Amino acid sequence: MMPTQLTSWLLFQNAATHFGEVEIVSKEAAGTHRYSYLAFARRSQQLMHALDALGIARGERIATLAWNHYRHLELYFAVPCTERMLHTLNLRLSIDDLGYIIQHADDRAIFVDPDQLPMLERLADAGALSRVSHIVVLAPEVPACKLPGVIGYEDLIAPHPAHYPPRDIPENTPLGLCYTSGTTGRPKGVVYTHRSTFLHSLASTSAAGNAFGPGDAILPVVPMFHANAWGMPHAGIMVGAKIVMAGRDVSPPSLIELLQRERITLSAGVPTVWLGVADELSRRGARLPDLRRILCGGSQPPTSLIERYRAEFGVIIQQAWGMTETSPLASIAWPKEYMRDWPAERLTRAVRAQAGLPLPAVQISIRGIDGAEVPRDGKTMGDLLVRGPWVIDSYYKGEGKEQFTEDGWFRTGDMALASPEGYFVIGDRTKDLIKSGGEWISSVDMERAIMAMPEVAEAAVIAIPDDKWQERPLACIVVRSGHTLEVSAVRAHLVDSGFATWQLPDRIELIDAVPKTSVGKFDKKVLRARYTR
Repeated sequence: MMPTQLTSWLLFQNAATHFGEVEIVSKEAAGTHRYSYLAFARRSQQLMHALDALGIARGERIATLAWNHYRHLELYFAVPCTERMLHTLNLRLSIDDLGYIIQHADDRAIFVDPDQLPMLERLADAGALSRVSHIVVLAPEVPACKLPGVIGYEDLIAPHPAHYPPRDIPENTPLGLCYTSGTTGRPKGVVYTHRSTFLHSLASTSAAGNAFGPGDAILPVVPMFHANAWGMPHAGIMVGAKIVMAGRDVSPPSLIELLQRERITLSAGVPTVWLGVADELSRRGARLPDLRRILCGGSQPPTSLIERYRAEFGVIIQQAWGMTETSPLASIAWPKEYMRDWPAERLTRAVRAQAGLPLPAVQISIRGIDGAEVPRDGKTMGDLLVRGPWVIDSYYKGEGKEQFTEDGWFRTGDMALASPEGYFVIGDRTKDLIKSGGEWISSVDMERAIMAMPEVAEAAVIAIPDDKWQERPLACIVVRSGHTLEVSAVRAHLVDSGFATWQLPDRIELIDAVPKTSVGKFDKKVLRARYTR
Protein backbone atom coordinates (compact mmCIF):
# COMPACT_ATOMS: atom_id res chain seq x y z
CA MET A 1 0.00 0.00 0.00
CA MET A 2 1.11 3.56 -0.65
CA PRO A 3 2.82 5.15 2.36
CA THR A 4 0.56 8.20 2.19
CA GLN A 5 1.14 10.70 4.99
CA LEU A 6 -2.12 11.67 6.71
CA THR A 7 -1.83 15.46 6.81
CA SER A 8 -3.88 18.64 6.51
CA TRP A 9 -3.06 18.72 2.81
CA LEU A 10 -5.13 15.55 2.33
CA LEU A 11 -8.06 17.29 4.05
CA PHE A 12 -7.57 20.49 2.09
CA GLN A 13 -6.48 19.56 -1.45
CA ASN A 14 -9.78 18.21 -2.76
CA ALA A 15 -11.72 21.26 -1.60
CA ALA A 16 -11.35 23.33 -4.77
CA THR A 17 -11.09 20.38 -7.18
CA HIS A 18 -14.22 18.46 -6.23
CA PHE A 19 -16.30 20.90 -4.17
CA GLY A 20 -15.37 24.25 -5.70
CA GLU A 21 -18.95 25.50 -6.00
CA VAL A 22 -20.07 24.48 -2.47
CA GLU A 23 -20.82 27.38 -0.13
CA ILE A 24 -19.15 28.48 3.08
CA VAL A 25 -21.43 30.92 4.92
CA SER A 26 -20.60 33.24 7.82
CA LYS A 27 -23.03 35.43 9.72
CA GLU A 28 -21.31 38.68 10.67
CA ALA A 29 -22.32 41.99 12.22
CA ALA A 30 -22.31 43.64 8.78
CA GLY A 31 -24.41 40.90 7.20
CA THR A 32 -23.96 37.44 5.71
CA HIS A 33 -20.73 36.55 3.93
CA ARG A 34 -20.84 33.81 1.30
CA TYR A 35 -18.12 32.35 -0.83
CA SER A 36 -17.25 29.08 -2.48
CA TYR A 37 -14.81 26.33 -1.57
CA LEU A 38 -12.78 27.50 -4.58
CA ALA A 39 -12.47 31.02 -3.15
CA PHE A 40 -11.71 29.55 0.30
CA ALA A 41 -8.90 27.43 -1.14
CA ARG A 42 -7.36 30.35 -3.05
CA ARG A 43 -7.45 32.71 -0.08
CA SER A 44 -6.05 30.06 2.25
CA GLN A 45 -3.09 29.62 -0.08
CA GLN A 46 -2.56 33.38 -0.19
CA LEU A 47 -2.42 33.23 3.60
CA MET A 48 0.16 30.44 3.44
CA HIS A 49 2.46 32.71 1.43
CA ALA A 50 1.76 35.59 3.83
CA LEU A 51 2.79 33.49 6.84
CA ASP A 52 6.07 32.71 5.10
CA ALA A 53 6.58 36.41 4.39
CA LEU A 54 6.12 37.23 8.08
CA GLY A 55 9.19 35.13 8.78
CA ILE A 56 7.52 32.85 11.33
CA ALA A 57 9.56 29.66 11.56
CA ARG A 58 8.15 26.16 11.07
CA GLY A 59 6.82 24.70 14.31
CA GLU A 60 6.06 28.10 15.85
CA ARG A 61 2.67 28.80 17.42
CA ILE A 62 0.24 31.13 15.64
CA ALA A 63 -2.70 32.01 17.86
CA THR A 64 -6.25 33.04 17.06
CA LEU A 65 -8.54 35.07 19.28
CA ALA A 66 -11.68 34.85 17.20
CA TRP A 67 -15.28 33.72 16.76
CA ASN A 68 -16.58 31.30 14.12
CA HIS A 69 -16.19 32.77 10.62
CA TYR A 70 -14.55 32.21 7.24
CA ARG A 71 -11.26 33.98 7.97
CA HIS A 72 -10.82 31.78 11.05
CA LEU A 73 -11.47 28.75 8.83
CA GLU A 74 -8.72 29.87 6.45
CA LEU A 75 -6.30 29.94 9.37
CA TYR A 76 -7.43 26.42 10.36
CA PHE A 77 -5.75 25.14 7.18
CA ALA A 78 -3.11 27.68 6.16
CA VAL A 79 -1.24 27.47 9.47
CA PRO A 80 -0.77 23.66 9.69
CA CYS A 81 -0.28 23.29 5.92
CA THR A 82 2.85 25.43 6.31
CA GLU A 83 4.08 23.29 9.25
CA ARG A 84 3.17 25.80 11.93
CA MET A 85 0.90 25.16 14.93
CA LEU A 86 -2.54 26.74 15.16
CA HIS A 87 -3.22 27.78 18.75
CA THR A 88 -6.88 28.65 19.32
CA LEU A 89 -7.24 30.98 22.31
CA ASN A 90 -10.44 30.74 24.33
CA LEU A 91 -11.67 34.34 24.36
CA ARG A 92 -13.98 33.64 27.30
CA LEU A 93 -11.11 32.96 29.67
CA SER A 94 -9.90 35.48 32.22
CA ILE A 95 -7.10 37.91 31.41
CA ASP A 96 -4.91 36.02 33.87
CA ASP A 97 -5.49 32.65 32.20
CA LEU A 98 -5.12 34.06 28.68
CA GLY A 99 -1.87 35.77 29.59
CA TYR A 100 -0.55 32.56 31.12
CA ILE A 101 -1.53 30.50 28.05
CA ILE A 102 -0.01 32.92 25.50
CA GLN A 103 3.29 32.92 27.36
CA HIS A 104 3.24 29.19 28.11
CA ALA A 105 2.63 28.40 24.42
CA ASP A 106 5.20 31.03 23.36
CA ASP A 107 2.89 32.39 20.66
CA ARG A 108 4.65 34.40 17.95
CA ALA A 109 1.62 35.86 16.16
CA ILE A 110 -2.01 36.49 17.10
CA PHE A 111 -4.85 36.80 14.60
CA VAL A 112 -7.62 38.68 16.39
CA ASP A 113 -11.21 39.76 15.77
CA PRO A 114 -11.72 43.53 16.05
CA ASP A 115 -13.96 43.24 19.11
CA GLN A 116 -11.16 41.41 20.95
CA LEU A 117 -8.55 44.14 20.49
CA PRO A 118 -9.34 45.68 23.91
CA MET A 119 -8.55 42.25 25.40
CA LEU A 120 -5.16 42.24 23.65
CA GLU A 121 -4.47 45.76 24.86
CA ARG A 122 -5.04 44.63 28.44
CA LEU A 123 -2.80 41.61 27.87
CA ALA A 124 -0.10 43.89 26.46
CA ASP A 125 -0.37 46.14 29.52
CA ALA A 126 0.12 43.04 31.69
CA GLY A 127 3.30 42.13 29.78
CA ALA A 128 1.82 38.94 28.27
CA LEU A 129 2.64 39.80 24.64
CA SER A 130 6.37 40.38 24.98
CA ARG A 131 7.20 37.45 22.67
CA VAL A 132 4.43 38.14 20.13
CA SER A 133 5.93 39.58 16.94
CA HIS A 134 2.81 40.10 14.82
CA ILE A 135 -0.81 41.05 15.48
CA VAL A 136 -3.23 40.71 12.57
CA VAL A 137 -6.83 41.98 12.71
CA LEU A 138 -9.38 39.67 11.08
CA ALA A 139 -11.27 42.44 9.29
CA PRO A 140 -11.08 44.53 6.11
CA GLU A 141 -9.79 47.53 8.08
CA VAL A 142 -7.80 48.00 11.27
CA PRO A 143 -9.70 49.94 13.95
CA ALA A 144 -7.90 52.40 16.17
CA CYS A 145 -6.01 50.71 18.98
CA LYS A 146 -3.00 51.25 21.25
CA LEU A 147 -1.08 48.22 19.98
CA PRO A 148 1.88 49.00 17.70
CA GLY A 149 2.37 47.54 14.23
CA VAL A 150 -1.07 45.96 13.84
CA ILE A 151 -1.75 44.60 10.34
CA GLY A 152 -5.08 44.12 8.55
CA TYR A 153 -5.81 40.58 7.35
CA GLU A 154 -6.87 41.60 3.85
CA ASP A 155 -3.79 43.78 3.42
CA LEU A 156 -1.66 40.88 4.64
CA ILE A 157 -2.85 38.35 2.07
CA ALA A 158 -3.64 40.62 -0.91
CA PRO A 159 -0.14 40.75 -2.49
CA HIS A 160 0.32 37.00 -2.55
CA PRO A 161 -0.51 34.37 -5.21
CA ALA A 162 -3.45 32.00 -4.83
CA HIS A 163 -1.41 28.85 -5.35
CA TYR A 164 0.96 27.35 -2.78
CA PRO A 165 3.02 24.23 -3.57
CA PRO A 166 1.89 21.37 -1.30
CA ARG A 167 4.43 20.39 1.33
CA ASP A 168 5.48 16.88 2.24
CA ILE A 169 4.83 16.96 5.98
CA PRO A 170 5.46 13.98 8.29
CA GLU A 171 2.05 12.97 9.61
CA ASN A 172 3.07 13.14 13.27
CA THR A 173 4.02 16.81 12.95
CA PRO A 174 2.09 18.98 15.44
CA LEU A 175 -0.90 20.65 13.80
CA GLY A 176 -2.68 22.52 16.58
CA LEU A 177 -2.63 23.43 20.23
CA CYS A 178 -5.67 23.80 22.47
CA TYR A 179 -5.65 24.38 26.22
CA THR A 180 -8.03 22.81 28.71
CA SER A 181 -10.42 25.13 30.55
CA GLY A 182 -8.40 24.79 33.75
CA THR A 183 -11.27 23.93 36.10
CA THR A 184 -8.94 22.15 38.54
CA GLY A 185 -5.79 24.27 38.15
CA ARG A 186 -3.82 26.03 35.45
CA PRO A 187 -4.90 25.18 31.88
CA LYS A 188 -2.81 22.50 30.20
CA GLY A 189 -1.93 22.32 26.51
CA VAL A 190 -3.14 19.53 24.23
CA VAL A 191 -1.21 19.10 20.97
CA TYR A 192 -3.04 17.65 17.97
CA THR A 193 -1.02 16.16 15.11
CA HIS A 194 -1.79 16.03 11.40
CA ARG A 195 -2.36 12.28 11.70
CA SER A 196 -4.65 12.48 14.73
CA THR A 197 -6.73 15.23 13.12
CA PHE A 198 -7.08 13.34 9.83
CA LEU A 199 -8.15 10.15 11.59
CA HIS A 200 -10.54 12.06 13.86
CA SER A 201 -12.12 13.68 10.79
CA LEU A 202 -12.47 10.31 9.07
CA ALA A 203 -14.15 8.75 12.10
CA SER A 204 -16.28 11.84 12.68
CA THR A 205 -17.84 11.73 9.22
CA SER A 206 -18.39 7.95 9.32
CA ALA A 207 -21.77 6.37 10.04
CA ALA A 208 -20.49 5.46 13.51
CA GLY A 209 -19.65 9.11 14.12
CA ASN A 210 -21.48 12.25 13.01
CA ALA A 211 -22.55 10.57 9.76
CA PHE A 212 -22.37 13.46 7.32
CA GLY A 213 -21.00 14.01 3.83
CA PRO A 214 -21.21 16.07 0.62
CA GLY A 215 -25.00 16.27 0.76
CA ASP A 216 -25.10 17.98 4.15
CA ALA A 217 -25.15 21.52 5.45
CA ILE A 218 -23.53 21.72 8.90
CA LEU A 219 -23.68 24.43 11.57
CA PRO A 220 -21.13 24.03 14.38
CA VAL A 221 -22.49 26.25 17.16
CA VAL A 222 -19.64 25.07 19.39
CA PRO A 223 -16.85 27.68 19.17
CA MET A 224 -13.86 27.18 16.90
CA PHE A 225 -11.67 28.16 19.86
CA HIS A 226 -12.81 25.07 21.79
CA ALA A 227 -11.41 21.67 20.75
CA ASN A 228 -11.51 22.55 17.04
CA ALA A 229 -15.28 23.11 17.15
CA TRP A 230 -15.58 19.39 17.94
CA GLY A 231 -13.67 18.65 14.73
CA MET A 232 -16.49 19.78 12.44
CA PRO A 233 -14.54 22.35 10.35
CA HIS A 234 -11.81 19.83 9.46
CA ALA A 235 -14.35 17.07 8.81
CA GLY A 236 -16.62 19.38 6.81
CA ILE A 237 -13.81 20.42 4.48
CA MET A 238 -12.74 16.78 4.14
CA VAL A 239 -16.11 15.66 2.74
CA GLY A 240 -17.22 18.87 1.02
CA ALA A 241 -20.23 19.67 3.17
CA LYS A 242 -21.71 23.16 3.16
CA ILE A 243 -20.35 24.90 6.26
CA VAL A 244 -22.31 27.62 8.06
CA MET A 245 -20.86 29.65 10.93
CA ALA A 246 -22.90 31.75 13.33
CA GLY A 247 -20.26 34.28 14.35
CA ARG A 248 -20.68 35.94 17.70
CA ASP A 249 -24.49 35.83 17.88
CA VAL A 250 -25.65 32.40 19.02
CA SER A 251 -28.96 33.61 20.44
CA PRO A 252 -31.98 31.38 19.69
CA PRO A 253 -33.50 33.80 17.11
CA SER A 254 -30.20 34.08 15.24
CA LEU A 255 -29.61 30.32 15.24
CA ILE A 256 -33.16 29.58 14.10
CA GLU A 257 -32.73 32.01 11.21
CA LEU A 258 -29.57 30.22 10.08
CA LEU A 259 -31.00 26.73 10.62
CA GLN A 260 -34.02 27.56 8.48
CA ARG A 261 -32.51 29.81 5.78
CA GLU A 262 -29.39 27.72 5.15
CA ARG A 263 -31.29 24.42 5.34
CA ILE A 264 -28.99 22.96 7.97
CA THR A 265 -29.09 19.16 8.23
CA LEU A 266 -26.67 18.71 11.18
CA SER A 267 -25.76 21.07 14.00
CA ALA A 268 -23.75 20.77 17.19
CA GLY A 269 -23.66 22.57 20.53
CA VAL A 270 -24.08 22.31 24.28
CA PRO A 271 -27.50 21.52 25.87
CA THR A 272 -28.16 25.10 27.05
CA VAL A 273 -28.12 26.26 23.41
CA TRP A 274 -30.79 23.76 22.42
CA LEU A 275 -32.96 24.50 25.45
CA GLY A 276 -33.18 28.12 24.29
CA VAL A 277 -33.81 27.17 20.67
CA ALA A 278 -36.61 24.78 21.68
CA ASP A 279 -38.38 27.44 23.73
CA GLU A 280 -38.11 29.95 20.88
CA LEU A 281 -39.41 27.44 18.33
CA SER A 282 -42.38 26.64 20.59
CA ARG A 283 -43.11 30.32 21.13
CA ARG A 284 -43.21 30.90 17.36
CA GLY A 285 -44.91 27.63 16.51
CA ALA A 286 -42.01 27.08 14.09
CA ARG A 287 -40.24 24.00 12.81
CA LEU A 288 -36.85 23.07 11.30
CA PRO A 289 -37.82 20.96 8.27
CA ASP A 290 -34.29 20.19 7.05
CA LEU A 291 -32.60 19.52 10.39
CA ARG A 292 -32.15 15.78 10.90
CA ARG A 293 -29.89 15.62 13.92
CA ILE A 294 -28.28 17.67 16.65
CA LEU A 295 -24.98 16.59 18.15
CA CYS A 296 -25.14 17.50 21.82
CA GLY A 297 -22.17 17.42 24.19
CA GLY A 298 -20.24 19.38 26.78
CA SER A 299 -22.61 18.13 29.44
CA GLN A 300 -25.31 15.48 29.44
CA PRO A 301 -28.53 16.66 27.76
CA PRO A 302 -31.65 16.11 29.88
CA THR A 303 -33.77 13.19 28.75
CA SER A 304 -36.70 15.61 28.63
CA LEU A 305 -34.85 17.74 26.05
CA ILE A 306 -34.11 14.70 23.86
CA GLU A 307 -37.76 13.65 23.98
CA ARG A 308 -38.99 17.19 23.35
CA TYR A 309 -37.02 17.54 20.11
CA ARG A 310 -38.16 14.12 18.93
CA ALA A 311 -41.85 14.55 19.76
CA GLU A 312 -42.31 18.27 19.08
CA PHE A 313 -39.89 18.98 16.23
CA GLY A 314 -39.06 15.58 14.71
CA VAL A 315 -35.33 16.10 15.32
CA ILE A 316 -32.95 13.55 16.87
CA ILE A 317 -30.60 14.76 19.58
CA GLN A 318 -27.50 12.59 19.43
CA GLN A 319 -25.50 12.61 22.64
CA ALA A 320 -21.72 12.61 22.25
CA TRP A 321 -18.88 12.40 24.74
CA GLY A 322 -15.34 13.63 24.51
CA MET A 323 -12.77 16.05 25.89
CA THR A 324 -10.15 18.46 24.63
CA GLU A 325 -7.77 15.55 25.28
CA THR A 326 -9.71 13.26 22.88
CA SER A 327 -9.70 15.70 19.94
CA PRO A 328 -12.61 15.73 21.19
CA LEU A 329 -15.02 13.13 19.77
CA ALA A 330 -14.71 9.73 21.47
CA SER A 331 -18.24 8.27 21.53
CA ILE A 332 -21.74 8.82 20.12
CA ALA A 333 -25.05 7.31 21.23
CA TRP A 334 -26.18 5.39 18.16
CA PRO A 335 -28.80 2.63 18.44
CA LYS A 336 -27.90 -0.84 17.17
CA GLU A 337 -29.57 -2.79 14.40
CA TYR A 338 -31.59 -5.04 16.70
CA MET A 339 -33.07 -1.95 18.37
CA ARG A 340 -34.71 -0.62 15.21
CA ASP A 341 -38.21 -1.67 16.34
CA TRP A 342 -37.88 -0.41 19.88
CA PRO A 343 -40.37 2.28 20.91
CA ALA A 344 -38.94 5.81 20.80
CA GLU A 345 -39.17 6.24 24.57
CA ARG A 346 -37.18 3.06 25.16
CA LEU A 347 -34.51 4.18 22.68
CA THR A 348 -34.20 7.50 24.45
CA ARG A 349 -33.81 5.88 27.85
CA ALA A 350 -31.53 2.98 26.84
CA VAL A 351 -29.45 4.63 24.09
CA ARG A 352 -29.78 8.36 23.49
CA ALA A 353 -29.48 9.22 27.19
CA GLN A 354 -26.13 7.39 27.29
CA ALA A 355 -22.66 8.76 26.45
CA GLY A 356 -22.80 6.17 23.72
CA LEU A 357 -20.55 3.69 21.95
CA PRO A 358 -16.84 4.36 21.43
CA LEU A 359 -15.90 5.39 17.91
CA PRO A 360 -13.87 2.84 15.94
CA ALA A 361 -10.25 2.80 17.23
CA VAL A 362 -11.23 4.39 20.56
CA GLN A 363 -11.01 2.08 23.58
CA ILE A 364 -12.86 2.61 26.85
CA SER A 365 -11.96 1.09 30.22
CA ILE A 366 -14.01 1.57 33.41
CA ARG A 367 -12.05 0.53 36.47
CA GLY A 368 -12.73 0.17 40.17
CA ILE A 369 -10.53 1.22 43.06
CA ASP A 370 -8.56 -2.03 42.69
CA GLY A 371 -7.74 -1.18 39.06
CA ALA A 372 -9.86 -4.01 37.66
CA GLU A 373 -12.67 -3.56 35.13
CA VAL A 374 -16.06 -3.07 36.80
CA PRO A 375 -19.00 -5.29 35.80
CA ARG A 376 -21.00 -4.06 32.80
CA ASP A 377 -24.24 -4.20 34.75
CA GLY A 378 -25.47 -0.62 34.38
CA LYS A 379 -25.01 -0.08 38.11
CA THR A 380 -21.35 -0.31 39.10
CA MET A 381 -19.45 2.94 38.73
CA GLY A 382 -15.72 3.28 38.12
CA ASP A 383 -13.01 5.56 36.78
CA LEU A 384 -13.28 6.16 33.03
CA LEU A 385 -10.07 5.66 31.06
CA VAL A 386 -9.62 6.02 27.31
CA ARG A 387 -7.00 5.48 24.64
CA GLY A 388 -6.83 5.70 20.86
CA PRO A 389 -5.10 7.33 17.86
CA TRP A 390 -6.59 10.78 18.57
CA VAL A 391 -6.28 10.62 22.36
CA ILE A 392 -3.51 12.55 24.11
CA ASP A 393 -0.50 10.62 25.41
CA SER A 394 1.12 13.62 27.14
CA TYR A 395 0.33 17.27 27.77
CA TYR A 396 2.31 20.08 26.21
CA LYS A 397 5.71 20.43 27.88
CA GLY A 398 5.18 17.14 29.77
CA GLU A 399 2.70 18.43 32.34
CA GLY A 400 -0.02 16.36 34.05
CA LYS A 401 1.87 13.05 34.04
CA GLU A 402 -0.35 11.74 36.86
CA GLN A 403 -3.28 11.49 34.40
CA PHE A 404 -1.62 8.71 32.41
CA THR A 405 -1.38 5.09 33.50
CA GLU A 406 1.69 2.90 33.11
CA ASP A 407 -0.20 0.68 30.67
CA GLY A 408 -0.96 3.54 28.28
CA TRP A 409 -4.41 4.88 29.23
CA PHE A 410 -5.58 8.45 29.87
CA ARG A 411 -7.48 9.07 33.11
CA THR A 412 -10.39 11.29 32.12
CA GLY A 413 -11.48 12.33 35.63
CA ASP A 414 -15.00 11.08 34.85
CA MET A 415 -16.84 8.36 36.72
CA ALA A 416 -18.84 6.09 34.45
CA LEU A 417 -20.81 2.87 34.30
CA ALA A 418 -21.40 0.48 31.42
CA SER A 419 -24.56 -1.33 30.35
CA PRO A 420 -24.72 -4.98 29.27
CA GLU A 421 -25.47 -3.71 25.73
CA GLY A 422 -22.04 -2.07 25.55
CA TYR A 423 -23.07 1.55 26.09
CA PHE A 424 -21.55 3.67 28.80
CA VAL A 425 -22.88 6.68 30.67
CA ILE A 426 -21.04 9.36 32.60
CA GLY A 427 -22.01 9.02 36.24
CA ASP A 428 -20.26 12.19 37.37
CA ARG A 429 -17.00 14.05 37.41
CA THR A 430 -14.82 12.62 40.17
CA LYS A 431 -14.77 15.98 41.91
CA ASP A 432 -18.58 16.35 41.69
CA LEU A 433 -19.63 13.07 43.33
CA ILE A 434 -21.32 13.56 46.69
CA LYS A 435 -20.24 11.26 49.52
CA SER A 436 -22.92 11.21 52.20
CA GLY A 437 -22.54 8.92 55.18
CA GLY A 438 -20.10 6.75 53.27
CA GLU A 439 -22.45 6.35 50.28
CA TRP A 440 -22.05 7.99 46.87
CA ILE A 441 -24.74 10.19 45.30
CA SER A 442 -24.44 11.11 41.61
CA SER A 443 -25.06 14.81 41.02
CA VAL A 444 -25.54 14.11 37.29
CA ASP A 445 -28.33 11.57 37.90
CA MET A 446 -30.12 14.01 40.19
CA GLU A 447 -29.74 16.88 37.74
CA ARG A 448 -31.11 14.75 34.93
CA ALA A 449 -34.14 13.80 37.01
CA ILE A 450 -34.87 17.38 38.09
CA MET A 451 -34.55 18.71 34.54
CA ALA A 452 -37.17 16.19 33.43
CA MET A 453 -39.74 18.35 35.25
CA PRO A 454 -41.58 20.60 32.75
CA GLU A 455 -41.21 23.59 35.08
CA VAL A 456 -37.39 23.36 35.15
CA ALA A 457 -35.03 24.98 32.64
CA GLU A 458 -31.73 24.05 34.31
CA ALA A 459 -30.54 22.30 37.45
CA ALA A 460 -27.11 21.89 39.02
CA VAL A 461 -26.47 19.75 42.11
CA ILE A 462 -23.45 20.30 44.34
CA ALA A 463 -22.09 18.89 47.60
CA ILE A 464 -22.12 21.07 50.70
CA PRO A 465 -20.31 20.16 53.92
CA ASP A 466 -22.30 18.46 56.67
CA ASP A 467 -21.12 17.83 60.24
CA LYS A 468 -22.96 14.52 60.53
CA TRP A 469 -22.95 13.04 57.03
CA GLN A 470 -19.72 14.61 55.63
CA GLU A 471 -21.53 15.96 52.54
CA ARG A 472 -25.13 16.53 51.51
CA PRO A 473 -26.62 17.50 48.13
CA LEU A 474 -27.85 21.00 47.38
CA ALA A 475 -29.93 21.54 44.23
CA CYS A 476 -29.76 24.88 42.38
CA ILE A 477 -32.73 25.18 40.02
CA VAL A 478 -33.65 27.65 37.27
CA VAL A 479 -37.42 27.76 36.78
CA ARG A 480 -38.64 27.92 33.19
CA SER A 481 -40.07 31.28 32.15
CA GLY A 482 -43.81 31.52 32.83
CA HIS A 483 -43.82 28.64 35.33
CA THR A 484 -43.73 28.31 39.10
CA LEU A 485 -42.17 25.54 41.15
CA GLU A 486 -42.73 24.33 44.69
CA VAL A 487 -39.76 22.86 46.57
CA SER A 488 -41.94 20.04 47.85
CA ALA A 489 -42.76 19.09 44.25
CA VAL A 490 -39.06 18.64 43.48
CA ARG A 491 -38.58 16.23 46.35
CA ALA A 492 -41.73 14.30 45.44
CA HIS A 493 -40.56 14.06 41.83
CA LEU A 494 -37.16 12.71 42.89
CA VAL A 495 -38.81 10.02 45.02
CA ASP A 496 -41.00 9.08 42.05
CA SER A 497 -37.83 8.93 39.92
CA GLY A 498 -36.32 6.28 42.19
CA PHE A 499 -34.21 8.31 44.63
CA ALA A 500 -34.15 7.11 48.22
CA THR A 501 -35.23 9.58 50.88
CA TRP A 502 -31.67 9.78 52.27
CA GLN A 503 -30.43 10.91 48.84
CA LEU A 504 -32.83 13.86 48.56
CA PRO A 505 -31.26 17.32 48.69
CA ASP A 506 -31.38 19.01 52.08
CA ARG A 507 -31.53 22.40 50.39
CA ILE A 508 -33.08 23.57 47.15
CA GLU A 509 -32.19 27.04 45.87
CA LEU A 510 -34.12 28.74 43.06
CA ILE A 511 -31.66 30.84 41.06
CA ASP A 512 -31.80 33.04 37.95
CA ALA A 513 -29.15 31.13 35.98
CA VAL A 514 -26.61 28.37 36.46
CA PRO A 515 -23.09 29.80 36.09
CA LYS A 516 -21.30 28.50 32.98
CA THR A 517 -17.66 27.84 32.17
CA SER A 518 -15.98 29.37 29.13
CA VAL A 519 -17.21 26.44 27.01
CA GLY A 520 -20.81 26.39 28.28
CA LYS A 521 -20.61 23.70 30.96
CA PHE A 522 -22.15 24.16 34.42
CA ASP A 523 -19.53 25.88 36.58
CA LYS A 524 -20.09 24.13 39.89
CA LYS A 525 -17.06 25.65 41.56
CA VAL A 526 -18.86 29.03 41.44
CA LEU A 527 -21.91 27.49 43.11
CA ARG A 528 -19.77 25.75 45.70
CA ALA A 529 -18.08 29.05 46.55
CA ARG A 530 -21.49 30.72 46.83
CA TYR A 531 -23.19 28.16 49.08
CA THR A 532 -20.42 26.66 51.20
CA ARG A 533 -19.22 29.80 52.94
